[in-house]
Amino acid sequence: MHLNLRAGERVYINGAVVRTDRKVTLELMNDATFLLEGHVLQAEEATTPLRQLYFAAQTMLIDPAQAALARTIFETLRGGILAATSESMIVSGLTTAHAFVEAGRPFEALKVIRALYKAEAALIDGAQPAPILPATLQPSDRIEPRRPASRPHRTVPNPDLKVSRMAEEVSP
Repeated sequence: MHLNLRAGERVYINGAVVRTDRKVTLELMNDATFLLEGHVLQAEEATTPLRQLYFAAQTMLIDPAQAALARTIFETLRGGILAATSESMIVSGLTTAHAFVEAGRPFEALKVIRALYKAEAALIDGAQPAPILPATLQPSDRIEPRRPASRPHRTVPNPDLKVSRMAEEVSP
C-alpha cells in the first residue's frame, strides 16, 4: 500500500499520528489500519446522527485504547438511528457498516457511512437535528444543578447529644 502525503499532512497509522515535513510517499509493507487526515472528522463536526456514528467508528481506528468504548457507542448510536428511520438505503448501509465493524474492519465501515451522508441530508432536509447520544450520556432529569459554593453548609446534629438528652429524660 502506497500513501502519498503532502508537506504537513497527517496520517493515523495503527493509532499513531504521523506528520510529514515534506512531500513523501509511504509504503506500508504489512497489514496496518490507517486513516488519512482528509477523512478525519473532528468532534465539533459530528453534528448529525450518521456523523456521530462515523466519529465512533473513526475512534476505533485512531485510538485503539478506546476501541471498546467506541464500539459500545457505535452500537448505541446505530440502534438509535435504526429506531428513528426506515429509509431502506440507510438501514442497508448501517447493516453493512455493522458487519464491517464486527469483522474488525472499521475502515470499510467509514466508507459505507460516508456514502450515506447524502441520504441522511435528504431526510433531515436542512434542519439541524438534535444529536443522538448514548443513554449513558443523556442528561438526567433527576440530577440537580450544582449548588453555589457560597451557600452555608447545613449542620448535622450530633447523634450522641440526642442520645444523652434522652438518657437524662429517662433517669429519675
